[in-house]
Amino acid sequence: MTVTVSPQSRPSGAPPEVPPAPAPAAEVAPSTRSANPPLPPRLPGWRGTFAWALVRSVRPRQWVKNVLVLAAPMAAGVVHRPEVLGPTAVAFLLFCLASSAVYLVNDTIDVLEDRRHPRKRFRPIAAGIIPRWLAVAMAVVLFATALVAAVLLTRPALAGVLGAYVVIQLAYCLFLKNQPVIDLAVVASGFLLRGIAGGVAAGLALSQWFLLVAAFGSLFMVAGKRYSELVVLGDAAATRKTLQEYSASYLRFVWSLSAGVACTAYCLWAFEMGRTQEGVPWSTISIAPFVMAVLRYARDVDKGEAGAPEEIVLGDRVLLVLGVLWAAVVGIGIYTR
Repeated sequence: MTVTVSPQSRPSGAPPEVPPAPAPAAEVAPSTRSANPPLPPRLPGWRGTFAWALVRSVRPRQWVKNVLVLAAPMAAGVVHRPEVLGPTAVAFLLFCLASSAVYLVNDTIDVLEDRRHPRKRFRPIAAGIIPRWLAVAMAVVLFATALVAAVLLTRPALAGVLGAYVVIQLAYCLFLKNQPVIDLAVVASGFLLRGIAGGVAAGLALSQWFLLVAAFGSLFMVAGKRYSELVVLGDAAATRKTLQEYSASYLRFVWSLSAGVACTAYCLWAFEMGRTQEGVPWSTISIAPFVMAVLRYARDVDKGEAGAPEEIVLGDRVLLVLGVLWAAVVGIGIYTR
């Protein structure tokens, strides 16, 4: 006769059942928990060469941000004048040198954190292609070249603006990046100082509305970038310490508030400019494409696609069309008044 023994009717003396071993915890990628994360694989072909790594280390794609030095001369309608275009072009080049030096310093300091990041780990310094000592040496040369050229080739005031940019950004790289809220303001100040530099280089008096739009527009982009990092990267966002101090709702509040202030300031500027224009109020009309562009960018932020503002501007065709349309309308209003 066969006897079936249930768990409840185990014969006395029988060995106790051994509970199944618990399922192993989900493995965490070494790159996100190791104190010394491994180097990523080198990119294939020419993209993995040392020469290309040198080019990538200064982040030439980021130079598009320096176009902001043209904003004030363009808004004043004098950017085409030789006495304005020359100093403004010099200011653009100097900010390219200084900003590349800042990126080298930042990547040298953050090399371990970058190796834990899914995308930043392929940066040349984090990937181990460019030695840290070489990156620091390159940064010193670029800083010295930019500051000396600013003193010798431009107005003293522009040298002061560039020097302020360098000091603030170095302070950010060393310790301010870990201070919540302050880090947002410091990064936004980099955009603002670019706009101020263009006006200083051209010898223009900067409008209060221009400064407000530039300041809060910059804060809007920076908060949107942090929001995208927090939402999209998830646990990998721990590679940036201040993200641990922010919530998605707080960052949403910051970029919503800054976008509202930027749009309000722009509207006030446009109404003021419209009073001086005869016939069609082009400046007032430009409010429509400006606000639509802000809303379009906010959509990209809300989807978590604004991690790199320059990539969004160049990759979103609708946003690019709105930007061109806005610039055309503003240009017509400035040069026909």
